[in-house]
Amino acid sequence: MTTELMFRDDAYRRTADGQVVMVYPNAIELDRTIFYPLGGGQLGDVGVLVRSNGERIAIVDTRKDLARDAVLHYTADGAALPEAGETLTLEIDWPRRYRLMRLHTALHVMSCVVAAPVTGGHIAPDKARLDFDIDMSLLDGQRIESEVNALISRQVETETVWITDDELDARPDLVKTMSVQPPRGSGRVRLLRIAGIDLQPCGGTHVGNIGEIGAIRVTRIRNEGRRNRRVEIALAE
Repeated sequence: MTTELMFRDDAYRRTADGQVVMVYPNAIELDRTIFYPLGGGQLGDVGVLVRSNGERIAIVDTRKDLARDAVLHYTADGAALPEAGETLTLEIDWPRRYRLMRLHTALHVMSCVVAAPVTGGHIAPDKARLDFDIDMSLLDGQRIESEVNALISRQVETETVWITDDELDARPDLVKTMSVQPPRGSGRVRLLRIAGIDLQPCGGTHVGNIGEIGAIRVTRIRNEGRRNRRVEIALAE
């Protein structure tokens, strides 16, 4: 059964109800979810699932079951589990998610400052990074930080748009990532647009206005191999 991904339509939704589809020894599958599953470099959400009797089930990770096009909510070892068919209230760890949203959107902005193919990326609540196929001498931390923050200060709205697989095939320039290709096969592909700044395929969660990111700091630049120059950032707060 395909899990309905509510975060795609509203990344700011913090609670929702969902029905248990299947229970595994340490995971719960629901018919719909606001929990983002690990993917595209972004960590999976954590939080709690609340039963009708008030019992709270801690969710320590969220991941995709690619074989079944489903999302699994992982519990701690030994946690009490619900029954199939039971309706639960989903509550994500919002402060953690919001930091992920801000940092993920910041990476979109940074990918427009560093003009090079992206070979990898990772978003955690405390830091994020992109790897670039670029000469190390072309990466200046102060310049990157200054230019990213200048773009953020423009406070541009973000927008989710969809195009067909064929439209994406006709616009290969939209795909900046060398290591991760956007999923095809469903007939359409999700893109994030930051008007006048960026447009690229992405299935992650983002802020509605880049001004919400706040200032960022470039914390480290290092060589990670023949084609990987890693730029790490953190929120300046």
